[in-house]
Amino acid sequence: MNKLNIGLIYGGKSTEYEVSLRSAKSVLDALDKNKYNVRLIHVLKTGEWVTTTDLTEIDLTLVDEKETMKVIPGNQFETESGEIQLDSIFSVLHGTYGEDGNVQGLLECANVAYVGCDTKGSAVAMDKDVTKRLLDYHHIQVANGIVVHSYEKDVVDFNLIEEALGLPMFIKPANQGSSVGVSKVENEDEFNHALNDAFKFDDKVLIETAIIGREIEVSVLGNDELIVSIPGEIVSNVDFYDYESKYLTDDGATLIIPAKLTEDETKKIQEVAENTYRTLDSLGYARVDVFLTEDGEVIVNEVNTLPGFTSISMYPKLMEQSGIPYSELLDRLIGLSIERYNEKNKLTRDSGF
Repeated sequence: MNKLNIGLIYGGKSTEYEVSLRSAKSVLDALDKNKYNVRLIHVLKTGEWVTTTDLTEIDLTLVDEKETMKVIPGNQFETESGEIQLDSIFSVLHGTYGEDGNVQGLLECANVAYVGCDTKGSAVAMDKDVTKRLLDYHHIQVANGIVVHSYEKDVVDFNLIEEALGLPMFIKPANQGSSVGVSKVENEDEFNHALNDAFKFDDKVLIETAIIGREIEVSVLGNDELIVSIPGEIVSNVDFYDYESKYLTDDGATLIIPAKLTEDETKKIQEVAENTYRTLDSLGYARVDVFLTEDGEVIVNEVNTLPGFTSISMYPKLMEQSGIPYSELLDRLIGLSIERYNEKNKLTRDSGF
């Protein structure tokens, strides 16, 4: 059997750089080297792409035998030693410039197969404001919220926001992940500080009412035919499950898989997750995060089209508990990327004139 040539791309210019390196290490360890020739592609914080086939060190800033890389049209990549061809790119570039459609657009222009959502699906899901508008239009429940743009931040009236949304409320950048720049607000002083903090990360900020409910997450896999995982629950051990409690502490939260739900609750949550995935034109895979309220409402919080991919991350753990082990999951994702690439290349690009 001929091996597939896979590029594992990670790092990036976002605030989630370190998380990306962790995901890359887990993916690299789990990829079957009898099936794949793996090339590491490390996007440095400067934006430079460096590459190597030396799989002993994820941080290529520490590797001597590395080359710079450029993407060129025709499923090709140019390095200092010549051109290489990759069958698919597996990206774990979390956050901005990697999860928001930017790198997907670059790979589309270069005619390269890649794992995960396409440019449109990535960009839509990354923007929490656009996501909520689309879901609301399709009668999928989301939290009440108000959008503030950077040109409006000096005229935001806390009293009017409080009247509309109540307290507590959450303030978050519209285009960030891993709870970066997200704050829980209980009073006006916290509101002003949180607003300024969120605007450090984005020029559009979302202010949302706090939802009282259980935090449930579902993994979805597929292009046309979908596999929806069993739901899992995040029980936070802190007041607010922020970036630090997610990644920098060992006891920030407890993951319960499967979530303790009734059969009807499980079915409803899975249906909402599937409808959300379809509504946002997601492809490949995504994690859908919802709240389950005491009266049984399922409210979508966000959709993550490039979730954390360490061996203990929620997406692969949910899939594993649903019958798809980590290594097999990687195989399926790569297969889906090549399937979509082949189908897309069947489309006619000649106008006929």
